[in-house]
Amino acid sequence: MRIALALLVALLLAATAPALAQDPGTLDKAALPPLPHPDSPSTPAKELFARKTEPVPLAARSIGFYSSGCLAGAVALPINGPTWQVMRLSRNRNWGHPKLIAFLERLAENSKMVGWNGLLVGDMSQPRGGPMLTGHASHQVGLDADIWLTPMPNRKLSAEEREFTSATMVVREDRLDVDPKVWTHQHTELIRTAAEDPDVERIFVNAAIKKALCREAGPDRAWLAKVRPWWGHDYHFHVRMFCPPDSPQCKPQPEPPPGEGCGHDLDFWFSPGVLHPTPPTEPTKPRPALTMANLPAACRQVLMAP
Repeated sequence: MRIALALLVALLLAATAPALAQDPGTLDKAALPPLPHPDSPSTPAKELFARKTEPVPLAARSIGFYSSGCLAGAVALPINGPTWQVMRLSRNRNWGHPKLIAFLERLAENSKMVGWNGLLVGDMSQPRGGPMLTGHASHQVGLDADIWLTPMPNRKLSAEEREFTSATMVVREDRLDVDPKVWTHQHTELIRTAAEDPDVERIFVNAAIKKALCREAGPDRAWLAKVRPWWGHDYHFHVRMFCPPDSPQCKPQPEPPPGEGCGHDLDFWFSPGVLHPTPPTEPTKPRPALTMANLPAACRQVLMAP
């Protein structure tokens, strides 16, 4: 019963696929070819939004839920800042609601206080949000960002390094805890700093990272409630912002379960069936792709705007 309840809660909370921070990008990104039937109701929305390379010049608005929505008035996080660098530039996913941009700049500066030189920022959102061709079910409304568990070096990375450098795996090979050769208390303090920001609604990490945070949190533990385990997230942590006041059509994340999420609340994630799932006996049927009909009506205006 506990395992089934935990799974149900997790599904309601996360609405996100394992993001692939370690996957390489490309230096030879070609424009996507035109769609044969872009106006067909069956055309996946991800194919449409992936072909929009510029934001909509409208007032900033996050529209819909994190895994079913879009973004108007997106702002790009500059690829280089005094305390951050954007990775995987070929993906063109360094866009977000201004609230997210301000948070990332704030966290990047605050990271110096915990001993990091700055942040390496992974996927945020596309220029108009919406579903992505690869890597995420969420990140659609400009309020999600992946932050690598690798400190920014003290030099500007080359284009090649941004595309092909892997993020740092911090989880032990047996998946039961963090790797003591890689994990530091600075990781804990960085995630704590992010979680204590009042604009942050949720943070997703690997369950082994959550275990380490529970162990290292100390007496001030209120921030742990925001940090929740989810599959993947062993190379980066995923930050999700609250719906901004300027976005009445934004749908908030459900409240987390009560408590810190430590101790026996993590039992599900370390059960044998989760750590070592049995391969399916038959090919898994893929989930139907979202179409424009699955997104809020306002997303059509965002998509079609010049």
